[in-house]
Amino acid sequence: MPAGSMVATVVALAAGTYALRCAGPALRDRVQLPHWLTRRITMATVVLLAALVATQALVDGEGFAGWARPAGVLAGGVLAWLRAPFLVVVLAGAAVAAALRMAGVP
Repeated sequence: MPAGSMVATVVALAAGTYALRCAGPALRDRVQLPHWLTRRITMATVVLLAALVATQALVDGEGFAGWARPAGVLAGGVLAWLRAPFLVVVLAGAAVAAALRMAGVP
């Protein structure tokens, strides 16, 4: 792709992103979404976040990340579910993964 086309594409995407970001606050009071759509959007957000967490926890490059990383994510997830402070969640997840790696678990 020529440099001019790439710059034009980036500028067009930036302008579109800016327009969408400005449209949100401008249309907040004018547009009412149906209740069923609001519920589905909320569920889609949760599903997307869960998919991102699963991808980062289970895959490293093109292969399986090993058992230590998913165990750390699981420990952090349990603590987050129990409403532990964020710092405790992060440190516990890292500690579990580090302990398993020190024990020889990949």
